[in-house]
Amino acid sequence: MISFNKYLVEAKNTHMEHAEDNVLNGGVEGARQTINFLQSLRDMLAGHSNVKINTTVKWDGAPAIFAGIDPTDGKFFVAKKGIFNKNPKVYKTPADVRADTSGDLAEKLLICLKYLPELGIKGVIQGDLMFTQSDLSVQKIDGESCVTFHPNTIVYAVPVNTKLAKQIQSAKMGIVWHTTYTGKSFETMKASFGKNIKSKLKSSRNVWFDDATYRDVSGTATMTQTETEEVTKVLSKAGTLFQTIKPTILNTFSDDEELLIMTKTFNNSKIRMGQPIIDNGASHVRGLVQFITDKFQKEEDSKKSEAGKQAVRERKQRVLKFFSNNDPMEIAKVFDLMKLIVEAKIVIVSKMNKAEGIGTFLKTASGFMATSVEGYVAIDHTGKNAVKIVDRLEFSRANFSPDILKGWQR
Repeated sequence: MISFNKYLVEAKNTHMEHAEDNVLNGGVEGARQTINFLQSLRDMLAGHSNVKINTTVKWDGAPAIFAGIDPTDGKFFVAKKGIFNKNPKVYKTPADVRADTSGDLAEKLLICLKYLPELGIKGVIQGDLMFTQSDLSVQKIDGESCVTFHPNTIVYAVPVNTKLAKQIQSAKMGIVWHTTYTGKSFETMKASFGKNIKSKLKSSRNVWFDDATYRDVSGTATMTQTETEEVTKVLSKAGTLFQTIKPTILNTFSDDEELLIMTKTFNNSKIRMGQPIIDNGASHVRGLVQFITDKFQKEEDSKKSEAGKQAVRERKQRVLKFFSNNDPMEIAKVFDLMKLIVEAKIVIVSKMNKAEGIGTFLKTASGFMATSVEGYVAIDHTGKNAVKIVDRLEFSRANFSPDILKGWQR
């Protein structure tokens, strides 16, 4: 089984998993780690001082930008996610950018290449691009004039008469940093999350930047005793259930790549339809088996040769053997555990959303509607292990709804 820490190092930070999916990705260790993460977040919000995790805010920016010094030649570069390809794709000159990209993406990378060196970046860092100057506009939201930028699904808004608005309007670009990389080559680099990146960079009037560190400057995100007890009750149920799950069943999901992918695809299909991932563990297992059966049947039907059809049937038999060889109620415990993790997560997310920050809205044809930030990332004390803490239903509903205008729909 691939450990979650190894998984993160191999995948760098081009993709991060949801807390409940860690149960599937990491097996026994992943489930234990997720419960520990949520317990630590509960303690942090309850005002305990001995929490050994950091928390960052997920900003809904695009594209992901990597920048810094190439350790192999000492030259400054910017890059997209292709930085971790077998042959790393990095841009060190305007000609490099133009040779590989075009249109709006090329313009944004050129601006990054021009102005990010002013920050004095040491090593390699990753962030989300929030705006370039042409993306800024002034709009009225709830009767107040705000400087807005709309990189993806969420619209960010700052009242025009504030110091922050003036900083943003005078900048050539804006970016939020969240990950640091170390290593002697791009291929061997390891990610460290939430390392207070902002304090290590030089200020520049051309670049508005922040790091993603979660800050409750308003003091409104502290849990009450009742809220703390509510989360504790759910996590206690999760811990008790976790102890009854057969390790072989949990680890099969993380060991069997085809089963893992199909299970997560099934879960995501429910999210896309605006449904909770799991209503009931037993019914979820039945639905998953039908989903897998139908998916293989569709693939088999698409094959023209008998040999191709037979190969699909053999794969189907192998994957479904897991369900026929195990008690469905034992498998159902895995999804009941995920459901409890989601329940605890939603209480925690709703409380963390109370912290004041830049205004966040969704744009519709009829105007703006308030929304929460995309979510949070919980990071252990080593800075190596991290999971997303996101209200997937709320954000996915906005992400996939045709009624919500996206930043690229200009």
